Amino acid sequence: MLEKYKYHIWLHITVLIFGFTGVLGKLIETSSYLLVWYRVGIALIALLGYFLLKKHSLKVDKKLLGKILLVGVIIAVHWVTFFEAIKQSNVSVALVCFSSSTLFTSLIEPLYFKRKIKPYELIFGLLIIIGLYFIFSFEFKYITGMILSVFSAALASWFTVLNGMLIKKSNSKTISFYELLGAFSIVTIYLLISNGVNFSISATDIKWLLILGVICTAFAFMLSVEVMKKISPYTVTISVNLEPIYSILLALLIWPESETMTLGFYLGTSIVIVTIFLNAYFKKGLEKSAT
Repeated sequence: MLEKYKYHIWLHITVLIFGFTGVLGKLIETSSYLLVWYRVGIALIALLGYFLLKKHSLKVDKKLLGKILLVGVIIAVHWVTFFEAIKQSNVSVALVCFSSSTLFTSLIEPLYFKRKIKPYELIFGLLIIIGLYFIFSFEFKYITGMILSVFSAALASWFTVLNGMLIKKSNSKTISFYELLGAFSIVTIYLLISNGVNFSISATDIKWLLILGVICTAFAFMLSVEVMKKISPYTVTISVNLEPIYSILLALLIWPESETMTLGFYLGTSIVIVTIFLNAYFKKGLEKSAT
């Protein structure tokens, strides 16, 4: 039984690890820019070591490399705004608002893949907006964090769609490495031109950053690539949608006082999460009818 479902178990472990990212964002006290800089730097070193062991080639076409690095810039801004959203609000609020990426993907993807927006995508997009309205109404004190999180979600949808195009032209591992390099480069440039930047961090932050960089970024990335070879995209999509739920539950266990929200928040959260699962269900149904 365990052997039969081991890849499903690893998939949920991967999603749980990704869900822990939000918790680490709250635990790490340094600025969002330094947090992302250390995270990406540590992940790059870990991935480079892995690629050297596996003798993985990082050769890529020069024109394609430029596009990948630019996507890396989008990823950097996405991560900075995501972690800043957590610092300006809390894990629960930031993760639920970030779930609006489903809405943005349904709007951005048709533009790049030149297809019409499906009617159910518009309906689900409206439901997500209603869910976010409830959250904004009842947790207005976190308005800055919510806006940053929604903006981060839009960027995440954008680079996900761009990755869907890039993956046709190169290896996913190679693309991910150069995207991280692009992200690291742009954050480094920003930090160098900022006045009075101090790269020193506390010993506690170093511990959490190592976990974030090695386990939640490099290890989780390699594990997700391996799992997707054995499990259908639909199962992966459904499981990934559990990330905000895992994050909220973890945050509630660690910070029960600050992470316990109003009834209106949980009503809005329920609308958003149910809509995300319905979206995955409808996509699966359309895929079946098309084959």
